[in-house]
Amino acid sequence: MKPKAIIVNDLMQKAYIYYLAEPPGKNFHPDFAPQLTPRQMLAMGVFGGKYMTDCSDEFPAEWFIDAKLCHDYHDPRLNFFGINASQPLSVWRAKGWIYHEDPRGWFQWYCRYYMGRRCPDDERQIKRWKAMRRHVAQIQKNCQPGDLGCRAKQRQALLNWAYDSRKI
Repeated sequence: MKPKAIIVNDLMQKAYIYYLAEPPGKNFHPDFAPQLTPRQMLAMGVFGGKYMTDCSDEFPAEWFIDAKLCHDYHDPRLNFFGINASQPLSVWRAKGWIYHEDPRGWFQWYCRYYMGRRCPDDERQIKRWKAMRRHVAQIQKNCQPGDLGCRAKQRQALLNWAYDSRKI
């Protein structure tokens, strides 16, 4: 596959260029097996609908057909579990969790990775994704299978990281 250039011009990046080196949704690192695609996550409701409201030109239009988005503010009611399970971007920045090429954080990295971009931050982000499994273990330990009301905040957090917590 010949790398394809993507030029980003949104509220957080101007003239940022990256290259797609893999086909969309293919050839993921063997340790990275997300259970949800970005499109599924957006349709289910993640990040209070505020994430990606100005990024529709960068990603496939079909991702946004059923997306639960709120252009004006973070609305936890749009999340699948109707609860806020996100920290503000300012917290992510203060903790050093933001890679300079993905100023919106993990989900932006995942969307770009899913589309085929590979970058120096992949290994770190995959390790962070794997660390979320601790929440799966807590739900399995403390909740009855299929009880979506049990530990709703942890379940929403897992959805924000492409784990399908409805199946726990």
